[in-house]
Amino acid sequence: MTPKRSFTPALFSFLRDLEANNDREWFNANKQRYERSVRQPGLQFVDDFAPHLAKISPHFVADARANGGSMFRIYRDVRFTRDKTPYKTNTGFQFRHEAGRDVHAPGFYLNLEPGAVFAGVGLWRPDATSARSVREAIVEDPVRWKRVTRSKRFLDVYVLEGDALKRPPRDFDPEHPLIDDLKRKDFIASTHLTQKAVTSEGFLDTYAKLCRTAAPFMEFLCDAVGVPF
Repeated sequence: MTPKRSFTPALFSFLRDLEANNDREWFNANKQRYERSVRQPGLQFVDDFAPHLAKISPHFVADARANGGSMFRIYRDVRFTRDKTPYKTNTGFQFRHEAGRDVHAPGFYLNLEPGAVFAGVGLWRPDATSARSVREAIVEDPVRWKRVTRSKRFLDVYVLEGDALKRPPRDFDPEHPLIDDLKRKDFIASTHLTQKAVTSEGFLDTYAKLCRTAAPFMEFLCDAVGVPF
């Protein structure tokens, strides 16, 4: 059976045109193009990914609802920003933990944007309690942390990213051998992709494999913040 094509170059073509014409008049005139090239393929991708995600962990959600689901809306929240352009020029997907709206839990992410295509995993901007829990988990089991973040299988795909504290976190040994990890504000990793890869047949399987590769890292974070994996 020939692998399915989830996205076509038309998605990136629309986003490039939107970046050059980011106003309501243009968008309304091209809304059917958006539906055809971006929104409907995106919602179908979420639905198709659901069984793959369930095999990785039954506690993460692929929600194909048009509103409030795994695919982000294209409309920007402009209430608290000087940039009043009404639309996002990327298409984003977040596959949250089932407890994600109640606690700071890790998730899987996919960003589709001309010149910025990547998959991300982990815990972004955790609150102070969750960040401390992850740091304590690193201190309590440094061998496991190094195994899930330094293995060849992981590093062949992912790079740990995110912001870090300028000084060691309070109550942690500044001389700890993993102090650079303990100083992290974000516990995330990402891998860059190409538009060609995203628009190729079989991208669904490619993305599922990326998520499976990150499973030990995600399980560590889930254990640290007290949610099931």
